[in-house]
Amino acid sequence: MRGGVALHAGELWPFVQDFQRIELDCFGAELSQFKKEVKGSKLLDKDRFRWAAQAERMEDEERRKHCRGFLTKGLEKKVPTRNEFTAYGQACLEMARGIVQLLRNRRARIFAAAIPRSVPRRGAEYEEYLRKDHVFLLERYYYFLEAKREHGLLVMDEVEKVNDRRFVRRLQNYFAKTQMGRQRTQWIVPTPLFVASDMTHAVQAADLCIYCINWGFRLPSQGMDAPVRAEIADEFGGWLGQLQFCGEGYKGGSVFRCWGIVFVSDPNTPRNRA
Repeated sequence: MRGGVALHAGELWPFVQDFQRIELDCFGAELSQFKKEVKGSKLLDKDRFRWAAQAERMEDEERRKHCRGFLTKGLEKKVPTRNEFTAYGQACLEMARGIVQLLRNRRARIFAAAIPRSVPRRGAEYEEYLRKDHVFLLERYYYFLEAKREHGLLVMDEVEKVNDRRFVRRLQNYFAKTQMGRQRTQWIVPTPLFVASDMTHAVQAADLCIYCINWGFRLPSQGMDAPVRAEIADEFGGWLGQLQFCGEGYKGGSVFRCWGIVFVSDPNTPRNRA
């Protein structure tokens, strides 16, 4: 799955300031000082839910004190106490909830394209072209920007340089060599920027959203019916639907309702043969 959040440039610095405040409120420290990063797979891991449920909700200052103990012992390779495990689990869930509320407050919008886990690798003949789910993702981002009459950047989490270069080459081919791609450059800046996620709060928030979609959001009518984790679906599934982009798309002279989260059952078949 690929996806992310759209955030207006004017909201970015207030977003970062609020993100840092929430982090301090939850953990009593900046996680980066303890070589940890805010990621969906860390905040909402099954163990975090289990640890959080070991006791009643702690008072804020008590939770922060025990969290600092948990983080310090992690650096020292020591085993935390039960209270420290509980506090850290509760802090992780509070952080996830805080990020969700922050995205709402800053009028962010979610975009994501999901595919089945069983999709095989593409053949070599398609290696230089974007998969169909990526095209749909850019399509919806374009509709969002066009409605606002604003240009948008593509800011991406750097992973591994070989794979990143390969993806950039596919993007360049799409934007330069296809009619639809050239049209999308009217509003999408076609050169992506790569950043380190552990130093970019908006990318960390996007990672949380994608993790929640993976485990807690489904579109059964489109065939997206893989099992979910109930604890994520129950608490976070609803706000994903609220935060996703909703607008109008158009094709062949027809206008249709368009949503930010899309499921593509066969991403490898070219669009005109699907």
